[in-house]
Amino acid sequence: MSGPVVGPDGVARCPWGAGDPVNLAYHDTEWGMRVSGEAAHLERLTLEAFQSGLSWLTILNKRPAFRAAFADFDADVVAAYGPSDVERLMADAGIVRNRRKVEAAIANARATVALRDGGGLEAFLWSFRPEPGPAPVTTADVPTTSPESVAMSKALKKAGFAHVGPTTMYALMEAVGLVDDHLEGCHRRGCADL
Repeated sequence: MSGPVVGPDGVARCPWGAGDPVNLAYHDTEWGMRVSGEAAHLERLTLEAFQSGLSWLTILNKRPAFRAAFADFDADVVAAYGPSDVERLMADAGIVRNRRKVEAAIANARATVALRDGGGLEAFLWSFRPEPGPAPVTTADVPTTSPESVAMSKALKKAGFAHVGPTTMYALMEAVGLVDDHLEGCHRRGCADL
């Protein structure tokens, strides 16, 4: 249970973003900021699913390899992946080699393509945006799920997505700016284009 941490540069940040330079850069330039476009949303959804059970820093360090392996998250390309692509990905040491997560990423690309008739992935995800709440004061105040992340998870599963549980979807909501969980006093609090 800690509040913002002031780094050597004199800037207050959420504790997780105050240490490792990769986390710091992600915290300061991406996390909680609105992204736009299908590929950006599919990338965050895919990376959050791969992160489940691992540290986010592991995923960030492997992000360039994920982008290469999944064609910069071009849903049409990934949706066309077949069994030989699954085997290729399972042999790629640059990414997290978990068959269920690899197969979920491909299924999710296919489901993303199917969502285009209904407005697309971005509009679908943003339809679950909650009303802004108060700023969390400490890390203990940051939830891991919400009614909206539970509803999003159920709706995504119904639409054919996999590996999209409520906790993973809450992390996605934080990542793409659907919610602003930067702590009160963090220099990024309130900077998201919500």
